[in-house]
Amino acid sequence: MARMAVTGVESVWAQRAAAAQEAVTERHIRRLWHIPTTALGVCAYPPTRRDRMFASWNFWWQAHLIDAVVDAHVRTGSAETAALVHRLIRGHLVRNGFHVANQYYDDMAWLALALERAQRLVGIDTDAAQRKLSVEFMRAWVPEVGGGIPWRRSDVFLNAPANGPAAIFLARSGNRPRAREMSEWLQSRLVDADTGLIDDGVDPNLPDGSPGKLHPEKYTYCQGVVIGLETELSADGDSRHAERVGSLVQAVAEHLSHDGVVQGAGGGDGGLFAGILLRYLAFAATSLDGDGHVHDEVRAAARDLVLASAEAAWKGSRTVDGHVLFSADWSRDAVVPGQGGGRARFVGGAVTSSDTPERDMSVQVSGWMAMEAAWSVSR
Repeated sequence: MARMAVTGVESVWAQRAAAAQEAVTERHIRRLWHIPTTALGVCAYPPTRRDRMFASWNFWWQAHLIDAVVDAHVRTGSAETAALVHRLIRGHLVRNGFHVANQYYDDMAWLALALERAQRLVGIDTDAAQRKLSVEFMRAWVPEVGGGIPWRRSDVFLNAPANGPAAIFLARSGNRPRAREMSEWLQSRLVDADTGLIDDGVDPNLPDGSPGKLHPEKYTYCQGVVIGLETELSADGDSRHAERVGSLVQAVAEHLSHDGVVQGAGGGDGGLFAGILLRYLAFAATSLDGDGHVHDEVRAAARDLVLASAEAAWKGSRTVDGHVLFSADWSRDAVVPGQGGGRARFVGGAVTSSDTPERDMSVQVSGWMAMEAAWSVSR
């Protein structure tokens, strides 16, 4: 009887994940400039002509789109999803001028994670690109100012969204000593003593050795990448990593969720924040290393956050033109975007939200990520 109940829950989430996959695929994924065997995600729906022409394309949104299709391949095992992963990787490479790198280390880290998973889980050879990105992250480390890697080239800001995903990638690609070093840097520089949450970032140490200015914003995706990193490192036999996961999952439940539903961050870049947190909560729920009651409780707490958030995301979604449309805030119903209103814009190194945030592809990919995360913990 228990197995039948689990199978039923898994089937529900598989259907919801499939619906999210279909919605994003139909609304957003198009061939790049009519080039065969390429694909990219159109950044908005409804799109403008500039959107359809990929005049703007948002490097790191595309990396998460690749990752979401990898999730779908894990769920379905279909040749169609494998082929789509390949087309998206090629489209990303072409649109970026046949380079895997750009000016932003966080962008590169998200792409590196997607490429590593594409190789490990789909069987696509991305080894050369991974090696190039690994070199980028290893060279970016700045011990002379106390460690960490910067947000972007020629910048001094050191933040969790660059160091967290880069460290996860380095751990998975064979550079675990540096990944552990980055873990210690994150713990020493960015853990808020009052809440247990991860701060956004910090400026480098001053010449006298005192800490630089702290940027104390508490973004959900910062918590997600550190949960992911510590879960990855929990297999190394050091109990501190699992303890850190437990503390951070508890802090998220207390400070960044309501009734178990993680908070939203609008559209633009913020549209991806909650989905990233759920991806790594699901990773903790299924992969945290360690036996015993305490570890079971951490895995269960992470699983509960994933399922409550994904359920809210599904209940708040709308059906538009036969496809699901997710809300930018899973605690409220989705607003159907129209052709009018302000559009997402690139300002100061980040993409702002459209007036109706549901218009932004980031929001819809995040909803899809939530469905895939819920499926993964329901198996």
